[in-house]
Parts: sequence; C-alpha cells; structure tokens
Amino acid sequence: QVQLVESGGGLVQAGGSLRLSCSASGRTFSTYAMGWFRQAPGKERLFVAGISMSGDFTLYADSVKGRFTISRDNAKNTVYLQMNSLKPEDTAVYYCAATLIATMTNLKLASLYGYWGQGTQVTVSS
Repeated sequence: QVQLVESGGGLVQAGGSLRLSCSASGRTFSTYAMGWFRQAPGKERLFVAGISMSGDFTLYADSVKGRFTISRDNAKNTVYLQMNSLKPEDTAVYYCAATLIATMTNLKLASLYGYWGQGTQVTVSS
C-alpha cells in the first residue's frame, strides 16, 4: 500500500509556472513508477507525464512536452511536476498516481495505476 498526497496547485496567469509535489508514504516508494494525470470538468482523466522507478525514463503527453518536467526524489519519497508556460487549457485537477505493473511502454494507461492521490486544482487564467 502507498498513500499519495498532492500539493502545489493554485491560480496562475497564462505564461506562469507552478510546481506540483506528490508525497508518498507506505511501501517503498522507489518500487513504483509514478504518473501525473489531469481531469478538466466534464472531461476524461488524461495522462500528463510518467517516470520510471529510478527516474531515468520519462514520458510526456504531446500537449505538455517541452513545457512540463516530471522528476522524483526517492530519498524524499516525492515526485514533482514542474509546469512552465502554462495555458488556460492546462486548467484541471491534477492527480498523482503510482503503479507496480506499468512498463515504460504503457505508462500512459490510467488503468494500470493502483494508487491515486486526492488531486490538486490548477487554474490558469487568460
């Protein structure tokens, strides 16, 4: 079992930056690949970024590539999402998730993540 708690969301103007954090407790954090997903009102939950257990492999949705960076600190049991050049269409609830079974080829599949945080709201104003 792992428990996930996101923080760092808020209101920001277009072009601004935010850094989300996801703190994990419970089972050994470094055994999980991690992902960030987001869900806008009335829309499905979408993959944003994923990172391997060691942090040496990352994957991004095309919509955030070049603007967002996922990273992790296994010593602190934390995964981060640095979001730059934010756009109004980035507005959503952002969720952190952990998986023991996803491989690097299917990190985008939400169904493979067994543990989810409660989400943090990100609002980008135009």
